[in-house]
Amino acid sequence: MQRGEGKAAKPLVFSVALLPFFYLLWAAVFDQLGANPAEALVRSTGDWTLRLLCVVLAVTPLRVLTGYAALARFRRMLGLFVYFYAVLHLLSYSGFDMAFDVADIARDIAKRPFILVGFTAFVLLTSLALTSFNRAIKAMGAKNWQRLHKAVYVVAGLAILHFFWMRAGKNDFAEVAVYAAVLAALLGWRLWRYLAKVAGSGKRSSRI
Repeated sequence: MQRGEGKAAKPLVFSVALLPFFYLLWAAVFDQLGANPAEALVRSTGDWTLRLLCVVLAVTPLRVLTGYAALARFRRMLGLFVYFYAVLHLLSYSGFDMAFDVADIARDIAKRPFILVGFTAFVLLTSLALTSFNRAIKAMGAKNWQRLHKAVYVVAGLAILHFFWMRAGKNDFAEVAVYAAVLAALLGWRLWRYLAKVAGSGKRSSRI
């Protein structure tokens, strides 16, 4: 993929990332969300947040393994879509499910702490979304910006914990296991690459 091809593909990727939103909008308008529309919206927006998070974390491994440097052009946009669906997930829960009743939400968090885990992930994700632009990189400095954006790995861990804890009540872990395996592979690849780099630099220094 050349630079021009990557730029031309951006509108297509943008449109594809919006498809779940338009489907849910259509389903809501035409009463196709099932017997519990609020729950359907919460679950669907949460699923798409996690799916797109996996896609974002797959960009770097795919870029390195395929040699298509232009894949990096999609990472910021896809990351913002992760945040977009996370916002929809939070609004679906707090608005459609809890009617923005703060007291009810507080009681629900006390009864189901996995909601607090999810909100913690959302706060971290917000900091990444707000600093995802070039001005933020210049203001923070590249090294500080990179340190902050490593929090995406914490977000991934919290998202899996949130999902696992939520499914624990129903003793249904099949889907959680799939997401956990995908994220473990993506993060494991990064760890392997980092350790290989450290080992390589250690060998070079021993020869000096």
